[in-house]
Amino acid sequence: MNLETKWLEDFVTLANTRSFSAAARQRHVTQPAFSRRIRSLEHAIGVTLIDRSTTPVGITPEGQLFLVTARNLVEQLTESLGHLRGLSMANEAMDIVAAHSLALSFFPQWISRLQQGVGELPTRLVAMNVGEAIHVLREGNCDLMLAYYDPYASMQLDAEVFPSFSIGKVNMLPVSLPDAAGKPRFPLAGQESIPYLSYTQGAFLGRSVRMLLKNDPLRMRLRTVYETAMAEGLKGMVMQGVGMAWIPDFCIREELASGRLVRAGNQKWDVPLEIRLYRCSLVHKPGVETLWRQMMKLPRDFLHA
Repeated sequence: MNLETKWLEDFVTLANTRSFSAAARQRHVTQPAFSRRIRSLEHAIGVTLIDRSTTPVGITPEGQLFLVTARNLVEQLTESLGHLRGLSMANEAMDIVAAHSLALSFFPQWISRLQQGVGELPTRLVAMNVGEAIHVLREGNCDLMLAYYDPYASMQLDAEVFPSFSIGKVNMLPVSLPDAAGKPRFPLAGQESIPYLSYTQGAFLGRSVRMLLKNDPLRMRLRTVYETAMAEGLKGMVMQGVGMAWIPDFCIREELASGRLVRAGNQKWDVPLEIRLYRCSLVHKPGVETLWRQMMKLPRDFLHA
């Protein structure tokens, strides 16, 4: 008999959800691929586990018996692997992935603040775009993900599989270099064409800006002259006077305070976002779970930078 561990995990998930589509989402595979894996499990043990004639799907009597074994095996394996990984947790660094702008401008202040509440916390930080970061988290190749959250954006994560903490609020502001009078060189008010520094199509922050502009005539006046996925890249081009862009406020506090940058429009044009810390509940790592429990007990002052 040749059984794969992932088939047992698939079967337990299906037994919990009683839905092939819901179970496939939780297991991060397509529904056809998930169905093939359940079939492979049934062929390997030589019995039918799932009654596919009902909605929601049922578990056959043989399946009910095997479910007890499958759950025990999955739980024992998870516990054993967690123990092995946790043997040297005292000195093991936490792997964190973060959006580029958060890694550069937000993370240092936030992690310093958090360590006042939980003590020394060794970390390894990798900056990448949000789409890549989500993939890395789903694959279990990092411990935590620091990312923006927009309730109106299309790319969301299952809250049960990927629990999160809100650790900050941010506004994306439309900004420009000032003219000689201290007014925005490229104001949103008026009727003239505006040189626009844009996020690339797949960038998460770009989705949020596009939602703001979706039904507004202003978008017809924005003339894209430069694109990048990184907020810091747009900031650099704004500082060179190339055009205007939406930038997270924590990236440009000093420039706004000194007058080197000014708002290109009033608060009507701000894009509010949350910053959240995510983990994957399907990956059991003692150090991460311990940190999560500690964070749940901390006052908000320690969680927010």
